[in-house]
Amino acid sequence: MNWIKENIKGILLSSIVAVTAAYLGKIIPIVGGAVFGIIIGIIFGNIIGRPEGTSHGIKFTSKTILQWAIIVLGGGLSLKQVYQTGMSSLFVMIFTLSAAFIAAYLFGRLLKLPFKITTLIGMGTAICGGSAIAAIAPIIEAEDKDIAYSISTVFMFNVIAVVVFPVIGHIIGFSQHGFGLWAGTAINDTSSVVAAAFSYGNDAGVYATIVKLTRTVMIIPISLIFTVIMVFKKEKESTQKHEHYSFLKIFPWFILGFLAASLLNTAGIITPQISTICTETGKFLIILALSAIGLHSDLKQMLKTGYKPMLLGLIVWVVVAVVSVAVQKLSGQI
Repeated sequence: MNWIKENIKGILLSSIVAVTAAYLGKIIPIVGGAVFGIIIGIIFGNIIGRPEGTSHGIKFTSKTILQWAIIVLGGGLSLKQVYQTGMSSLFVMIFTLSAAFIAAYLFGRLLKLPFKITTLIGMGTAICGGSAIAAIAPIIEAEDKDIAYSISTVFMFNVIAVVVFPVIGHIIGFSQHGFGLWAGTAINDTSSVVAAAFSYGNDAGVYATIVKLTRTVMIIPISLIFTVIMVFKKEKESTQKHEHYSFLKIFPWFILGFLAASLLNTAGIITPQISTICTETGKFLIILALSAIGLHSDLKQMLKTGYKPMLLGLIVWVVVAVVSVAVQKLSGQI
């Protein structure tokens, strides 16, 4: 009963924001519910203010429900489908993923940005926007303001991509397959990938969606890689402070939950109908968690971060887009 009393107000407030955001996201899908959740949450939390007694519930929603959202999303993902239809894009994807993280690391250091926000922007640009940022944030112990800023940054370039990519595609002379591969590897959020690719052509849209699905699976290995990185960082810090360090404390168990749910889907234990429910439920839980992150974010602190994260997002986005085209060109795919 104490847990319910402590959290219910914050969960309800986050839910009200999330339902509103999800509704607006359906009306304007190019923006999406997740971004609306962040924006409405920030406006409400910083202008109106969080009501008394909501802090615990908002924190629970932004942390724990965020992890459960990733697990539920796994139930809507068939690894067999990804393997059968997405292997042809893997070659290009390896290069774009590598380029994104290398560019984020190098230019992040050049711009003197903190490790956490650099990682979030790199992850969001490399894999799949909000979902990837949501997956990596608990592992690197990111602050809410960094998550909010990163998602806003990635979103801005998603919107630009929907308009710019088809135009550039026609100038380059992409085939339907080539443009689908480009959009699927270089545009971040699923809704933006679909919008840009289907505006180029139906075949491009279908293939881009498959490529994007393959990219989503990369959340698993990349998250585990960052777990190892954080283990080394924590061990180094604990050695300097002469403290005991526990590997089990940092290990992202929810990523194993994501993988387990995906395996259940692949084995057919999760039916297509339940898979669809998992996907839609997972998306709403992401909106719910990000609404809570918005409510908990300090706008003044975000503004102090300045233009540098936005500049980093632009640089990484351009690098990924150029590398995707270059690899396709050199491999004879366009």
